[in-house]
Amino acid sequence: MDTDAELPERDRSSPAEQQGKRRSRFAVSPSSVPPWWSVARWWRTALPAVACVAALFLANAFLVQPFLVPSGSMEGTLQIGDRVLVNKLAYRFGREPERGDIVVFDGDGSFLRTGGTDYVKRVIGIGGDRVTCCDPLGRLMVNGHPLDEGYLYPGDTPSQVPFDIQVPAGRLWVMGDHRGDSRDSRDHLGEPGGGTVPLDEVIGRADWIGWPIGRMRSLDRPAVFAAIPEPGRGRG
Repeated sequence: MDTDAELPERDRSSPAEQQGKRRSRFAVSPSSVPPWWSVARWWRTALPAVACVAALFLANAFLVQPFLVPSGSMEGTLQIGDRVLVNKLAYRFGREPERGDIVVFDGDGSFLRTGGTDYVKRVIGIGGDRVTCCDPLGRLMVNGHPLDEGYLYPGDTPSQVPFDIQVPAGRLWVMGDHRGDSRDSRDHLGEPGGGTVPLDEVIGRADWIGWPIGRMRSLDRPAVFAAIPEPGRGRG
């Protein structure tokens, strides 16, 4: 036996260093991570944000849409800069606007010759109603019933423009609460439709003031409209 042969030199590193070497054999470098793993990790992070955006988009398209009040035509109830939340399901499934509702609608074909502008007004008359101005006390009449409009802008009269109109079926007679600063159905009396708005142009019902915080509240239908008789049952 060759007793002069040198034995292999033993690894003199410490136990901790040896453990590190063993671990390094199994460590995964960033460059070795499969591309699909990075994509999957990014998707798990982004998925909640994508879901939130999709939910907001669907809600805005089909449920509730915010609308910025651009003018003072509804002062007395809405102020310039208010953001109202418009219920887009209010008039689905066979339901239609009621007298006293505040509605947002596209003015195409009624207030404008071309579209692109939305309006917010109060419904005064629905299809079949006769709306007149004014009775001896200066009040609007709907189907012969006088309206005591406590929601009007302080100092306003119901209307300085006299009119007498029968609202066609499928249309609405709308007016602003600030009658002295509102271009509404009265301004389009001589045009096709007589200033009335088609039902299919109504976007929804303004149900709440959502902003600013100090003005947050629901927009309820005034009780005075509940006393209006149906067409043909009024006092004249």
